[in-house]
Amino acid sequence: MVIHNISSSLANSLRQRRQRLANLIDFPAILWSGSSSPRNFPANVFPFRASSHFLYFAGLPLPKAAIRLEAGKLELFMDDPSPSSALWHGEIPKREEIAQIIEADAAKPLTELEFCVAEAATIAVQDAATWTQQSQLLNRWVLPQNPLQGIDLELAKAIVSLRLTHDEEALTELRKAAGVSVEAHKAGMAATPNVKREAEVRGAMEGVIIAHNMTTSYNSIVTVHGEVLHNEQYHHPLQPGDLLLADVGAETEMGWAADITRTWPVSGKFSSTQRDIYDVVLAAHDACIAKMRPGVEYGDIHLLAATVIAQGLVDLGILLGNAQDLVEMDAHALFFPHGIGHLLGLDVHDMEDLGDLAGYEEGRERSDRFGLGYLRLNRPLRPGMLVTIEPGFYQVPAILNNAHLRSKFENVVNWERLSQFNDVHGIRIEDDVLVTQEGSEVLTAALPNDADTVENLVNG
Repeated sequence: MVIHNISSSLANSLRQRRQRLANLIDFPAILWSGSSSPRNFPANVFPFRASSHFLYFAGLPLPKAAIRLEAGKLELFMDDPSPSSALWHGEIPKREEIAQIIEADAAKPLTELEFCVAEAATIAVQDAATWTQQSQLLNRWVLPQNPLQGIDLELAKAIVSLRLTHDEEALTELRKAAGVSVEAHKAGMAATPNVKREAEVRGAMEGVIIAHNMTTSYNSIVTVHGEVLHNEQYHHPLQPGDLLLADVGAETEMGWAADITRTWPVSGKFSSTQRDIYDVVLAAHDACIAKMRPGVEYGDIHLLAATVIAQGLVDLGILLGNAQDLVEMDAHALFFPHGIGHLLGLDVHDMEDLGDLAGYEEGRERSDRFGLGYLRLNRPLRPGMLVTIEPGFYQVPAILNNAHLRSKFENVVNWERLSQFNDVHGIRIEDDVLVTQEGSEVLTAALPNDADTVENLVNG
């Protein structure tokens, strides 16, 4: 565990976050950081990632720690390292030193936490060891899969209201993550002509992220099978005529995430059919970003993407009919089944550990429609909110070969014409977009997305 000093501006932001929370709740909150999980024996663990709710208020990724927040004050609970730990892990700062760094008002060993839990709210941490400890200390079940209730729900709503928009310290970190992610994608494009497998492109991309002392903010997707939305297989060979879809993002040392997707031709040249579909997806991407400003409903942005894609597919002869009517009947979802994007911050799908509490405005629920059920965000946009815009086109066999769907849409799909586009498995174009007072700012704009420039980046 390496502990860095934090800047005065970050320390000030942490104080402000804690005070803003105190203005929203009148009860104490205890947030645990979590602990590493063993892979196959106790000393061989998966990389530690602190709970994002803990990070937001504490600022440092401290393992096996907890903070108690009340009236704007912070108490730190963690144990000092054992005397033998220096042999294996080097010198580690003691609890009091860490407390000074994060400007905690008190620092105590973990054993004293049991005397401070009365009437405290919390949020479940994902690892089993920690939520078991939470449940035992609070004398009630605190499970990630359980719906939040009582003061835990009140705490979650308060945290959502704070984390929905980002302060300047958060934006500084988010810009760092975006910048490194851009360089990673450029490295992946440049590496493609000289390698034989997806894994080698992944290695080139993640190597850039690791070289900046960052990690990936999610499991990378680098695949010639872009129709598998979260494909985490990297063994496929790269063949001329393939499209490579790379969905790769960096996470800073402080836990802030980026999320970028680009799709490029392995050969360095899109086929005519690939470029036709690519330009449809890009048109949807650009139309959505152009519409973003405070007060605009994110759901309307999703429907705009669906309409632009539907119109593009009508123009190509793949769909038949009026674009608005096709979207109303969910025909676009045959090829664009997911939502237009999601919140982005300390989590790549920010605060989705809370279910739809963060993504959906109070009183709204997920639709059961084929074309809307996977919408992750359904709120009006606010200044300081960071979201992804990621339209796509996919030929998913499980969808296109579904007997019910083929029957439902048999009169609006030209299946013979669609067969002429069989070299397009999946295309997605994704950028990270900040809502500003006047409109929006694309944090990942340094990575080009027009087809000609993408080809040039692949060709060097």
